[in-house]
Amino acid sequence: MKESLKPGIKYEHKFLVPPSKTVPSLYPESEEFVAMPEVFATGFLVGFLEWSCIKAINPHLDWPNEQTVGTHIDVSHEAATPPGLEITASVELLEVDGRRLVFTVEAHDGVDRISRGRHERFIINKDKFDARVNEKKRDNT
Repeated sequence: MKESLKPGIKYEHKFLVPPSKTVPSLYPESEEFVAMPEVFATGFLVGFLEWSCIKAINPHLDWPNEQTVGTHIDVSHEAATPPGLEITASVELLEVDGRRLVFTVEAHDGVDRISRGRHERFIINKDKFDARVNEKKRDNT
């Protein structure tokens, strides 16, 4: 973690919503999801907000040795967004508490605000994290 990782870091991230990021594509194994409207899925929205936070702080980490994982998300999904619209996330790092990072997040689709809330991430050492995950896999196979 670099000295520059401090509250106040802001980032704006844009993404053109393709048909592959709509509700029917979230779990194509689910007949219920497949029958739902073709709008930007909440699950993909969460991933987009996480991606935006990652982009905001990666220049302030020893990437790729240091990475972050999502540990908490509390966001709204306020409006439906059809494919073809560009969404914009605006994120700000509010708090750095050791390896715990807290962000405020908001997203807009050019017509409506589609989301707002908070997101927490935790800084990990990639090698140590991978070793623990591999151990968990070995213990449960």
